[in-house]
Amino acid sequence: MAEIVVGIATPHAPQLRLPLEGWYALREKDETDRRINYADLLKRAKPDMDSELADARLRERYDACQTSLKQLSQVLAEAVPDVLVVVGDDQHEQFHDELMPMFCVYRGESVAVTRRGHNARSGSGMWNAARLDEIQEAIAERLNVWGDHPCEPALAEHLIDRLRDDGFDIACSNQLKKEVGLGHAFTFLYEFMLPNGDVPMVPFMINTFFPPNQPTPARCYALGQRLREAIESWESDKRVAVVASGGLSHTILDEEIDHATLDGVMEKDADALRNLPRERLNLGTSEIRNWITVAGAMEPMDVHLIGDYIPAYRSPAGTGCGMAFAYWR
Repeated sequence: MAEIVVGIATPHAPQLRLPLEGWYALREKDETDRRINYADLLKRAKPDMDSELADARLRERYDACQTSLKQLSQVLAEAVPDVLVVVGDDQHEQFHDELMPMFCVYRGESVAVTRRGHNARSGSGMWNAARLDEIQEAIAERLNVWGDHPCEPALAEHLIDRLRDDGFDIACSNQLKKEVGLGHAFTFLYEFMLPNGDVPMVPFMINTFFPPNQPTPARCYALGQRLREAIESWESDKRVAVVASGGLSHTILDEEIDHATLDGVMEKDADALRNLPRERLNLGTSEIRNWITVAGAMEPMDVHLIGDYIPAYRSPAGTGCGMAFAYWR
């Protein structure tokens, strides 16, 4: 039977994809982001934001994020997985309002990582949208991630079959939109954790973002438990890594919900994770559902946090990304 050899949980936030100068560009983007009320957030921001945004503090947090990500990548490499099951979210990349599945497993033979814009809108000046896209494309080009990468349809179909029998109605897809390719939650792995792009992947998409059919935290945890059982029942001798891609809180940084999530993960407190407040899991913060799912899947294994929690603020209004990097083995 297949063996789960490691679990990984990582953010895939833009502040990980950009050099430090890009954090300032994202600050400009936040000021005009139509999804948030920047002026209202500015009024309610915590009083010590000047110190949070000091250049030295930003550099310290940038370096800590990059160091932790490299260490997490090393953990994944040392596990030598034959296949990855990646739990991530689709943000109107493959699915839109006319059809938005709660859960979807991709069962195609391969996935395409395509050249496309990242929808950055940072205003005028050096760090404009074109410049941000140029930086991110240069990173991807250096790592040679463009093109097709292998998947593991046999495992994907086994997961669909087993999870259906366990009472989970799983949508499935065997074709990606050619003009879009694989979603960013999954391409992040190729860009920063799988530089050779040669480990087959099973993308497992959860609708974390878009109401009204987001799964509850309790449903995500139960899904993770059944996902583990399904993987371990696969008649194969392959080594499997289970990855949560996304989170923690962003675009509005919420240290309280981040610490509640990390406490639940590190203390293996299933009830705490099941009962995380749904009303706090909005926008990018909704990706905490991916962590909950993988925490359920990795329940029997020891969990480790690399470094410390990093509140990576980027604007006086308290926008930014809560960063943490964890693994189970």
